[in-house]
Amino acid sequence: MNRSFYIIMAAQFFSSLADNALLIAAIALLVQLNAPAWMTPLLKLFFVLSYVLLAAFVGAFADSRPKGNVMFITNTIKFVGCVAMLVGGHPLLSYAIVGLGAAAYSPAKYGILTELLPPEKLVAANGWIEGLTVSSIILGTVLGGVLISTTVSQTLLALDVPNITTGIDTPAESAILIIMMIYVVAALINLKIPDTGARYVSQKTNPIALIKDFAICFKTLWDDRLGQISLAVTTLFWGAGATLQFIVIKWAQVALHMNLSQGAILQAISAVGVAGGAVWAAWRVPLRKSLNVLPYGIAMGLVVCVMAVYNSDMLPDTSILSIGKFQISLNLLPAYFLLVLVGWLAGYFVVPMNALLQHRGHVLMSAGHSIAVQNFNENISVLVMLMVYSLLIWLDAPIQAVIIGFGVAVSIIMWLVIKRHERNQAEYDSMHLIGEHKH
Repeated sequence: MNRSFYIIMAAQFFSSLADNALLIAAIALLVQLNAPAWMTPLLKLFFVLSYVLLAAFVGAFADSRPKGNVMFITNTIKFVGCVAMLVGGHPLLSYAIVGLGAAAYSPAKYGILTELLPPEKLVAANGWIEGLTVSSIILGTVLGGVLISTTVSQTLLALDVPNITTGIDTPAESAILIIMMIYVVAALINLKIPDTGARYVSQKTNPIALIKDFAICFKTLWDDRLGQISLAVTTLFWGAGATLQFIVIKWAQVALHMNLSQGAILQAISAVGVAGGAVWAAWRVPLRKSLNVLPYGIAMGLVVCVMAVYNSDMLPDTSILSIGKFQISLNLLPAYFLLVLVGWLAGYFVVPMNALLQHRGHVLMSAGHSIAVQNFNENISVLVMLMVYSLLIWLDAPIQAVIIGFGVAVSIIMWLVIKRHERNQAEYDSMHLIGEHKH
């Protein structure tokens, strides 16, 4: 990998770090406002709404100018969303502005990989980008939890600027201010991203024409035998991943008796597994064998179901494992193991699928347009799953039942995807055989 690739990775890391820390700060802000519990998952829903509504336009925007320039502009939009949150805007609407920036950022972030690297390096590049993204999720979630914790927030709020009244009086607000500084760091790195020299045909500006182009790209990817399988898997993965974030926080509260700050840190444990699975896939799975990882998706759904039967009361609180100066409660070790395993399985099967989808999209259409189609599908999945989850929380459904339903649904959908792939392969082999007979 060349120097430009590592600059892109650094920009992605800091931007994603801020996104994930901001989610925890925004949840704390909702708690501060005494918002109902069902509103919490709606934060993510408002965030991804732009991915769906603007899917037809962000691809053209990403392809209209150098990708580094696009990433700087969209990172600035995220900063504006933070400002809105800080000056009293509703957390849902303010986080939607951040989502607007993220929606336009994504096609540039992934699209530049296909401009910069040959196809045979895409799995490794995706291993890097997913590994770093997941690392930023881990650190961002932990950072958000730490920033809203009593000790750190009191220290931050005690810092006074002479003769200036900041109006920052709560842990959530002090956390948001720190997160804004991280967005500034990401924006400065964006300015260092070199122009790859890739240029596309002049992009349309007519909204109707852009929607028609998007519809053609959408149909092209879903009609492609390899594209439809990888698109189905990544669509399921991102919807499930977004929902799992909130399930883990709720599970931590009910089954493990943790508060938001502790639950946020626990949530990061599964991301450690995703990073491990992503790195392992990047090392072990070449692009031509990417579809061999599909059964791991079924396994992930089944392991999630195991979470429903575990709670911290199964072992006494006195069970403590001492490692040097560190003390770990033994009744939490099974929870840590489960979350790492779920994450590892998820990372291992999604990275090859992402690489395959990017390769097919790059072959069939432009980089920005294919990523926009991918984001549209993935975030429709996020919207649907989060709305279902919000409804279940509103109906006060037991978290154990939600977890089992979630895990079973993921496994069944992955099984159907595998069956579809087998049919596609049989059709391809049959057509290939007929072609040989004709010759």
